[in-house]
Amino acid sequence: MITFKQASMESYFRTLNITDFDVSPQQDEIIYSTNLNGHYNLWAMKLDKGYPYQMTNTNQMNSFVKYDPSGRYILTGYDFDGDEDYHVYAFPPTGGETTPILQKKGEKYYYGELSKDGNTFYYVTSEGNPSFLNICRINLETNEKEVLLSGDVGPSYLYSVSPDESSFAYSKSIGNTSAFGYIARNQEHILISPAGEEAHRVSQVEYLTNDEVLVLSNFGSEFTYLASFHLQTKTFEKLVELDGFELSQLTLDSTNNRVFFVAGRGAEDHLYVYELETKKLDRVDKPFDIVDKIVIKNGHLYTLGRSSVTPANLYRSEQLNDWEQLTEHQLLGVKESELIQPEVLSYSSFDGLEIEALYFSPKKELDNGYTILWPHGGPQWAERKNFRAIFQYLCSQGYRIFTPNFRGSTGYGESFLKLVNKDWGGGPRLDIIAGMDWLIEQGKASTDKWFCIGGSYGGYMTLLLHGRHSDRFKAFVDIFGPSNLFTTLETAPEHWKAADAESIGDAVIDREKLIEDSPMTYIDAMNKPMLVIQGANDPRVVKVESDVIVEAMQSRGQDVEYLVLEDEGHGFSKTENAIKVYKTMVSFLQKYVD
Repeated sequence: MITFKQASMESYFRTLNITDFDVSPQQDEIIYSTNLNGHYNLWAMKLDKGYPYQMTNTNQMNSFVKYDPSGRYILTGYDFDGDEDYHVYAFPPTGGETTPILQKKGEKYYYGELSKDGNTFYYVTSEGNPSFLNICRINLETNEKEVLLSGDVGPSYLYSVSPDESSFAYSKSIGNTSAFGYIARNQEHILISPAGEEAHRVSQVEYLTNDEVLVLSNFGSEFTYLASFHLQTKTFEKLVELDGFELSQLTLDSTNNRVFFVAGRGAEDHLYVYELETKKLDRVDKPFDIVDKIVIKNGHLYTLGRSSVTPANLYRSEQLNDWEQLTEHQLLGVKESELIQPEVLSYSSFDGLEIEALYFSPKKELDNGYTILWPHGGPQWAERKNFRAIFQYLCSQGYRIFTPNFRGSTGYGESFLKLVNKDWGGGPRLDIIAGMDWLIEQGKASTDKWFCIGGSYGGYMTLLLHGRHSDRFKAFVDIFGPSNLFTTLETAPEHWKAADAESIGDAVIDREKLIEDSPMTYIDAMNKPMLVIQGANDPRVVKVESDVIVEAMQSRGQDVEYLVLEDEGHGFSKTENAIKVYKTMVSFLQKYVD
């Protein structure tokens, strides 16, 4: 019989991704952002044919995509090589060259909403207000712009616009613990939740009518729930609360007078439908673990979903009990049965706090005995049952992967989320160490066979663990991790700075704590081999944060490798870059496997 080769690294890292999508008004076509040609572009697919065709050739990651309801154009947004200065463009329904709608060097333009007639585009911008942002609109027929609201005190973002465009819902963020929701109508700014100054978050507002909105908020609760708010009576009423679950992605199905939403906790999402008239709530079964987006067209449900062993794909359901997979993204030459489903583990940390973690264990015949600690980014984020090609490839090479959702992670309630504020290097670090000890006690890891890899906040934690617990690891891989919290605060995007002061700390008031929690404080103790990876255009963690670490280690003659990607920012948007990064990473690890 013919013997086939094992799937190569490129088979894993050429797996296709989808970041956003929309469905045409006629419901005959779907458009989505994917890296089908190795770069992110917009591709479309006729739903009765099922074969994609390219719509743009910008080779940049799209921030959104939206059909004109009248079919005259398609809107999208993208930055340049990861600089995160997003601009807005239009292109014809047949695809082709993009035409700038909102574009100015150094400014940012975020999607807000497109009017029902497609003539007015609402957006949020840094232009004229880089610290707190402005909510604006542009008439797409005349190009006339209007500032609707100038952000103050904290950044403002647009939730939605009323059907008759007489009012709009927006948020005002105060630090990183509050996002107050308001309705702006007739010069009046109406607070949605009866909170006064009490800290809480309004995460989403959708109009049912011109006088009633649906709201996702955690006002008075640990977790986000569904509520309604009547503009005339100013009545706030809780409708649906699922104990221990965060609700998100509220999507109105006006055809059937119902709404869909996602209920998430920790590693997995659940999908629900709520009948507005009967108040009936049902859970919708689905063939994927994570729901990235929901779109409703004429009562039909479209979703972008993925799982630990299934890459991002688009799905459609007409009756909620049947699902049609519209795209067929899968690993090249790798069966789903060969991929690893993670265990969801739970352990008690140093102070008794319960911590959840994902643990990927390779097949026994491949296991090399080494465990990779992978602290997630954020820090207010979480590792979930997302498809990660690097995880699956590392498992195929015999590595175990441990990724804990330490304090500060999302999906475990507001109190848990806030535990990381002004304690970036304390509690989360000790949660990780406690998890490593627990995993060793359970026989799932060996004391002397650990690596650490992390990106963004995970890169920060990788550096900190190298400086404070180097004896626990064989080697480290830092992917654009902050090394000096003073630099992080100083170089952050302007509209992030108020939130960073509450999340990370104040450079003057919290000086001693920032010194204690900065990896650079412990640079002399970083004595193990390390690979550092950095995007040259990264606006969140600027290149100098990695430069200083590498220069310090090189000056001591230590084993340090440095890979800088000149055309990337805070991530790897180009397939060839991702392959280069992960090949370098795996080769680096292999040098230290006994």
